[in-house]
Amino acid sequence: MRSAALIALALLTAAPAAGAAPAAKPGALANHDNNAPINISADKFLADSNAKTGVWEGNVLVAQGDIKLRANTVRLNVAGKNNAPDKIYANGNVVVDSPTSGTATGDAAVYDVNPRLVTLTGHVVLTRAKDVMRGTQLTVNLVTGQATLGAKPVAGAPAANGRVQGVFVPSGSSQ
Repeated sequence: MRSAALIALALLTAAPAAGAAPAAKPGALANHDNNAPINISADKFLADSNAKTGVWEGNVLVAQGDIKLRANTVRLNVAGKNNAPDKIYANGNVVVDSPTSGTATGDAAVYDVNPRLVTLTGHVVLTRAKDVMRGTQLTVNLVTGQATLGAKPVAGAPAANGRVQGVFVPSGSSQ
């Protein structure tokens, strides 16, 4: 399951690339050690070889170095003859923490392995120091490092009238 852990870790890149320019290793990944041990802990792990899925449930924590992902559940789907990871789903109270890039939260996240796209949805909030951005969908292309934060009208979502919101506090401000 080491490959499952490596792919699950890809969800950790959602926050770093949000403000990054295109680069070979965007955001927090620029200095991230991809060879560091990956630790996954959860209350329970379920594997279904017929459905080709693995599910970590309950207080899931995925960590590699100083980057961490927390969620209620993380599910890995595999596909193809070599059972390569295809998609990773994180659901429920998804939080991605990176000391260099800040924190991204949302209701759910999907990592689509082949095109290397991470999508965080729901009540999406990006924070870094005192700066905050809100929307309903963050899509990050891990190949290009480009990210898009959008907002659709969603009941109870903080993005007003389907608009992305941001508050940026200049350094040295007393706010």
